[in-house]
Amino acid sequence: MKKKYADMLNKYAIFHNLSHDEIAEFSTKIKVKSIKEGQVIIKEGDVGDSLIFLLSGEVSITKALTLNTNSMEEDAREKELIRIKSEYHSVFGEISLFSENDARTATITALTNCDIGILMKHDFFDISDKKPEVGYKITANIAKILSKNLIDTNHQVLKLTTAFSLILDK
Repeated sequence: MKKKYADMLNKYAIFHNLSHDEIAEFSTKIKVKSIKEGQVIIKEGDVGDSLIFLLSGEVSITKALTLNTNSMEEDAREKELIRIKSEYHSVFGEISLFSENDARTATITALTNCDIGILMKHDFFDISDKKPEVGYKITANIAKILSKNLIDTNHQVLKLTTAFSLILDK
């Protein structure tokens, strides 16, 4: 991993409360990849085998508006949930680390040329198994991130159900 990116990993919430040496365990395994504007980084439904660090650039996170059915026609409508810039020090793919089916839950598309860091799932768990205290810290950080995201999602669902309720009551 490029030194300029390795030096900024301590700003990512996933590495909160980890020492420089503990973060270095992960930084040696993170591979940097350049992504062109408009390129899909993660596609919803694909198998997830890595954590993705947004190192530079801006991305859009979208989600399908409809559930997949056995219907012959595929509905490809998506809703943009959020746009994220690299200065937010965001990580994507944490759900697939612990999900039984490993499926990606959203699509992430580069809005600008981006650099991303890729930490493979097997490397994440190898480090966590060899150094349980580090594994515990990083897993606790991921739990905090997932909890915050779940609370945010619950709030969005509440807004949606409130809107539907108001429409149906007319």
